Amino acid sequence: MSSTQTVLYDIPGPKARVRNWLYSVLFVLVLALVIYLVYTGFDEKGQWAGALWKPFIDGATWTQFLLPGLLNTLKAAGLSIVIALPIGALLGIGRLSDHKWIRMPVGWIVEFFRAIPVLLLMVFAAAFYSFYTDIDAGIRPLFAAVTGLVLYNGSVMAEVFRAGILALPKGQGEAASALGLRKTQIMMTVLLPQAVTLMLPALVSQLVVILKDTALAGQLTIGFDELIRASGPLTGLYSNTIPTLIVVAIIFIVLNLLLTKFASWLENKLARRKKAPKGAKPVHSAPSSVVMQRDDASGGAL
Repeated sequence: MSSTQTVLYDIPGPKARVRNWLYSVLFVLVLALVIYLVYTGFDEKGQWAGALWKPFIDGATWTQFLLPGLLNTLKAAGLSIVIALPIGALLGIGRLSDHKWIRMPVGWIVEFFRAIPVLLLMVFAAAFYSFYTDIDAGIRPLFAAVTGLVLYNGSVMAEVFRAGILALPKGQGEAASALGLRKTQIMMTVLLPQAVTLMLPALVSQLVVILKDTALAGQLTIGFDELIRASGPLTGLYSNTIPTLIVVAIIFIVLNLLLTKFASWLENKLARRKKAPKGAKPVHSAPSSVVMQRDDASGGAL
């Protein structure tokens, strides 16, 4: 490969660099124009008035409305993540089974729940818990929210796990099989640990989706007091819908950034664990002169 090429693309020439620079400048200008139009539009409606933002300085606004809603959001997202991850792993492994009686039903389950919108799954779950269980009405919305999130995202994660395992070189499984490991042992001790690093970015993206989709549980048919629903009374008390939604959006952005940072830290940690121990020296084959000396000393071939 020539020095003017990289692995994925050719290094842009002078004309291409100028064109890319112009595109970047144009994009920045358009983005600045959109921000200006949004700002002036809100300003004309008086949405930047200090009186509308003053409630967020009051501690009662946070303790009575925002923080309880945030706690419910984190509770629903945390439970959904903890339950959906192992379910997704099991379904993904099931789709790779050599047994048709396992592979086909698992495939039907994954495709079925992936095809249904999360909100509908939550509504069906809420109706099921209402008519067929004795779960307390106060906690029923949480159950409905977690059930819908787990069914949908567990199915999506199944495909992520399956794709991550299939992305590994076939030689990994063949080498483990040659050592006498059973298929379950190969999957759990060889393939799955290596696949986790490959599919971590996709898994993190799905975890962000789970966190955001908790907002769907605030619909009237479910009635879960997540962050957006809990902030609703603020808009009625102070008529500050736009400021409230901006604050809620900032909270979600911060949460997703923290989740992404944690995933990056975990990915780096897993990558470091795969490296050779500090101070270890690579193993090289013995030079032919050394082999000849050993042959002479031993009186025969090794």
